[in-house]
Amino acid sequence: MTKIGPMTGASSHTKYQRPKHDYYATDPNAIRLFLDQFEADGERLANAVWEPACGEGNLVQPLKERGHNVFATDLIDRNGNHTFDFLNKSPNMQWCGDVLTNPPYKQAQAFVETALSRVEDESKVIMLLRIQFLESQRRHVFFKQNPPKYVYVHSSRIQIRLNNDPTINGSALCFAWFVWEKGHQGDTVIRWIE
Repeated sequence: MTKIGPMTGASSHTKYQRPKHDYYATDPNAIRLFLDQFEADGERLANAVWEPACGEGNLVQPLKERGHNVFATDLIDRNGNHTFDFLNKSPNMQWCGDVLTNPPYKQAQAFVETALSRVEDESKVIMLLRIQFLESQRRHVFFKQNPPKYVYVHSSRIQIRLNNDPTINGSALCFAWFVWEKGHQGDTVIRWIE
């Protein structure tokens, strides 16, 4: 029997081996549900979206289905994507559009910070993260300086697939879409995805 908590990185006290490069893929239905609610709230993604941890394209295809031009990159070529180390500041690649991804959790804050440094004012940075990302003293300072505009919490647990294998998935953790709008200063609004 596979324990779901360790599988999704919920505990550091386990003999379970985390997948190389922290590859936990998102069920494509999760982004469809998010975008439905996001658009119902009167928000829209830019036409150009960078998916910097694209894996095998689980988030890329639903974005393309909605007409977005997606720049799909990953540290590893898993499906013919561009290989690019998103966290490497050189070259200092700027992006005219939004950034949306499910980052490796160990590097989640670095992904958010890097994305915010690469986009223009009022562009969106959207990350699928565990709800516990709201915790920690270290991130408290970051959140004070960079408050998300929205946090969209999935009311029902979503499937996260170990190495994108649909037969090895878990739903033991609560995930949310954190939405930053570069330059936003103000309260964070919590929304729920049914």
